[in-house]
Amino acid sequence: MRNTRQNSARRHSETSFSGWIALATLALAAVFARGQSGQQFARIKDVATIEGIRDNQLVGYGLVVGLRGTGDSSQTVFPAQTLISALERMGITVPQTGSNSASNMQVKNMAGVFVVATLPPFSRPGYKMDITVSSAGDARSLEGGILLMTPLYGPDGQVYAQAQGALVLGGYMATSGGNTRQLNHPTTARIPGGALVERLVPFDLKQMHIVSVVLNDADFHTAERMAAAIDRALGSARAHAVDSRRVEIAGAPDEDIAALLDRVEAVEIEVFPRARVVVNERTGTVVIGGTVRLQPVSILHGGLSVNVISEIKVSQPNPGSSGTTQVVEQTTVQAVDKPVNRIDLKEGATVEDLVQELQRTGAGARDVISILQAMKAAGALEADLEVL
Repeated sequence: MRNTRQNSARRHSETSFSGWIALATLALAAVFARGQSGQQFARIKDVATIEGIRDNQLVGYGLVVGLRGTGDSSQTVFPAQTLISALERMGITVPQTGSNSASNMQVKNMAGVFVVATLPPFSRPGYKMDITVSSAGDARSLEGGILLMTPLYGPDGQVYAQAQGALVLGGYMATSGGNTRQLNHPTTARIPGGALVERLVPFDLKQMHIVSVVLNDADFHTAERMAAAIDRALGSARAHAVDSRRVEIAGAPDEDIAALLDRVEAVEIEVFPRARVVVNERTGTVVIGGTVRLQPVSILHGGLSVNVISEIKVSQPNPGSSGTTQVVEQTTVQAVDKPVNRIDLKEGATVEDLVQELQRTGAGARDVISILQAMKAAGALEADLEVL
């Protein structure tokens, strides 16, 4: 009897293991088939947002104290005014005349700062938020400082949070004997969990009779596909595309909106991202999307280099002469015209072909940006060119 039970348990284990293998094989096959078809799928929560459920920006002005002589100088008057107001609220009166008056205050261990934060949706009083603190005056560093209690205001002028705490810097500045060493930006800091929510933003899901899903990138095809996918997930025709960015879903009577949003956000849809090339001329960065298509084009690219060299020489008069010493500037101009490089892209050329040809010719990042702009103007670049 015991052997029979053991054999039965063994068969059950083998069957379960075989079932897991079958499920894993099917999942891998689906992923492989999806990758081979070239389709791109994403959850609605990753490519869209729910209209009305949004973050809110907060800002405030405060005072950082405890600095080691790296605070605002006496030329910046508003930190001293803030300190006087804070002291008066605590019952300390600062004389207006005499050697200890407010106009003669020399406090280098404090700095006036602006505080910014983002209030997430459905935040309740007591919820903690991260904040960013930035110097508003001529302070050299906020290292070692503590932010005093600072109210954070919303666009409507109401106080939604209070911020306070020790600053965390991602850099430093050290000065000694006229020598200075600086890492990153010591005048900007963060305080993890440094703000407490004091007022909530009123928003009631029960009042949403129509749920609007807004795409991050406007596209009519994606909007129609998303509406069809939502209808399949809900089992009824309740969603329709209003325009290229918004899809509206009609809520049923007495329906749990939170459960509806849970089902909607988990739906996977096929996305059709726009072909886009992003360039940053300040840093020379070029990012080319994989969906960018190129038309047949011939590119001729050369460069003219102009060098202006100035040399300062001193002309001395001969001994016994009445001349004077003169400083003479001699300027030399050198112009070098680089040979023209030619790139031919035939029909069916890819972005990889373009990059390889540009690397072969030794083109730099600035040259690539100029070539991409010229290709866009010539109609050979089928993508949106965005310059940062």
